[in-house]
Amino acid sequence: MAHPIPNAQRIIIALDVEGREPALALIRKLDKARVFKVGLELFTAEGPGLLRDIREMGKDVFLDLKMHDIPNTVGEAVRMGVRHGVSMMTIHTSGGREMMAKAAEAARAESERRGTVKPILLGVTILTSLKSEDLGMIGMAADAAGQVRRLAGLARKAGMDGIVCSAQEIEIVRAEVGPEMLIVTPGIRPAGADVQDQKRVMTPALAVAKGSDYLVIGRPITQAASPAAAFEAIVAELGD
Repeated sequence: MAHPIPNAQRIIIALDVEGREPALALIRKLDKARVFKVGLELFTAEGPGLLRDIREMGKDVFLDLKMHDIPNTVGEAVRMGVRHGVSMMTIHTSGGREMMAKAAEAARAESERRGTVKPILLGVTILTSLKSEDLGMIGMAADAAGQVRRLAGLARKAGMDGIVCSAQEIEIVRAEVGPEMLIVTPGIRPAGADVQDQKRVMTPALAVAKGSDYLVIGRPITQAASPAAAFEAIVAELGD
């Protein structure tokens, strides 16, 4: 079962744009949205200054860099994220238990030192663009569901706060990690929307019914004729 979060706050808006001005313009249009995702492309283009801009607009930042490096490097990167005031960050679970544990400790220690709320650290399992046959091609077991379960369990033991997984694996992950950890689901498309480059997708209402806590949604909202109307339609789709 999903955690009790207001439906409007469940939706994480993916700012999949090329620069600061388009990003801030979208945020202005989506005044009822709370959490905005800054991914690799946008962060590389604009850097930490954009994180500050978003926070000054009263919004929460989900920094989605999918960190994967040696433990000390990831720990220091997480520490910098805390200093920039981000609310959520992603760590690649395939970096191993020591790397994730280092990230969790860095987030806790830096937050305590600064007297701020610790950001939510999310373990990324398998990218939603990958299918089982894709895993086999890169030398992994051709079993996306099994790999997600294995990595989710490792993330729980390492101290992650939640898991990023496709909607198809929500129930598998919940069974593996228990009721306390958060589940964040990309690849969400409203009923009738184009799936585009996501291969494992689901509608918002069904994802939440299965136990997802946060839904990452980009183009169905950000490229709509009216982003605000598209956002509100998804909130309505989620129901009470």
